Amino acid sequence: MAKTELVYQDAESNPRRKPVPSATKIDDNSPGIELRALHGVQQNAVLPLVHEISAITPNNKRTARLQFAALCYSLFLAGWGDGTSGPLLPRIQQVYHIGYAVVALLFVMGCIGFVTGAAMNVYMTDKLGFGKVVVIGSLAQTVGYAMVAPAPPFPVMCIAYAINGWGGALQDAQANGFVASLKENAAAKMGLLHAVYGLGAFCSPLVATQFAHLHRWSFHYLVSFGIAIANVVILMAVFRGKTQDECLQAIGEAPAEVGTSNDSKYRQIMRQKVVHLLAIWALVYVGVEVTIGGWTVTYIIRDRGGGPAAGYISSGFFGGLTLGRVALLWVNRKIGERRVLIIYGVMAIGLEVTIWAVPSLIGNAVAVSIVGMLLGPMYPILMNQSAKLLPPWLLTGSIGWIAGLGQAGSALLPFMTGALAARFGIQSLQPFLVVVMSLMVIIWVAIPKSQRRED
Repeated sequence: MAKTELVYQDAESNPRRKPVPSATKIDDNSPGIELRALHGVQQNAVLPLVHEISAITPNNKRTARLQFAALCYSLFLAGWGDGTSGPLLPRIQQVYHIGYAVVALLFVMGCIGFVTGAAMNVYMTDKLGFGKVVVIGSLAQTVGYAMVAPAPPFPVMCIAYAINGWGGALQDAQANGFVASLKENAAAKMGLLHAVYGLGAFCSPLVATQFAHLHRWSFHYLVSFGIAIANVVILMAVFRGKTQDECLQAIGEAPAEVGTSNDSKYRQIMRQKVVHLLAIWALVYVGVEVTIGGWTVTYIIRDRGGGPAAGYISSGFFGGLTLGRVALLWVNRKIGERRVLIIYGVMAIGLEVTIWAVPSLIGNAVAVSIVGMLLGPMYPILMNQSAKLLPPWLLTGSIGWIAGLGQAGSALLPFMTGALAARFGIQSLQPFLVVVMSLMVIIWVAIPKSQRRED
């Protein structure tokens, strides 16, 4: 009896719905089955399902597109910020008369802010809700960019990077948690979301490279400030301070499952061993991504004799990152996300070896772009796998922790690069990248497989 089984399955999958009593029988051969299924005691079991199906309307689809577009813009700003530092690092060193290790403190302070935001994310989300938290995060970013724009003393710039990182952490966790909770095309939307991040990181060096050669080099952050202000307005207008469940209901999707444990969410998240494996992998991956985007320009200028236009190589890397997150979606589905990530990692390591061994300016620039393309799909795959491995009610908080520890990598690895460059020269960048990228592949192999079928 197909319809009876459908009702039972739905009731079992959602504990808040009442199951159909076993004493009630429905005859599949009767033409009036749909009407009789809605009468009496069965009505409570079927009506929620009918309501959810009928809730998907053209208006809801439009709302869903607006919500997704707003989150994409938020990730565009995140990518813009991450892509800014690379072309400006040599100019910042020149203006403040500081070396590799000291300028790397910008990455450290950004990391401290990000990890703090990730740690506060669960508490703030429970108290304030999704819509308010993303706006608070975007406001923090506007404050950070406003502080840096007048080229303040270097310690003030470090504080501004910390504030910016704090705001970015809140938005990153909320955006990824929201998209991962979607039932329709979540994997593809996750890839597109992070492709827009890559687009921001691609566009930013194009602008930052121009400002790096101007007297008012710090005015690049006024452009960032304008983008951040627009982000605040968009997030306020689209989400209007609503909770995630309210936003999901507005697009015809069921709210996330609710956990039954009496323990705090922090304790539940920390007990998930897979969360820590995913977070360690994120630390290495994000560190690799930011190290390549942040230090490659300096490497090309100092070790390969590149000129002022070397800043565009950073755009090439992030352009490849963006392209990979969209163009390789079909490859991810064809091969499977777990296997394809290992393949991408091995290929990227091979290309880094060629950059290390072949002193060709053009060849290195092309290889860096291809490395970006191979690394591009990895972070969206991480988020998709997190959604399959973790309980839904812990997903946003877990993603906040994963992303927070990942951001620690964005400080740790670039700082280690700066320390190694100060001791052995910037030519130490490539062997260092080969080692940490190999570690990234090894950690991924250790992450347990999801019990859910891959899309």
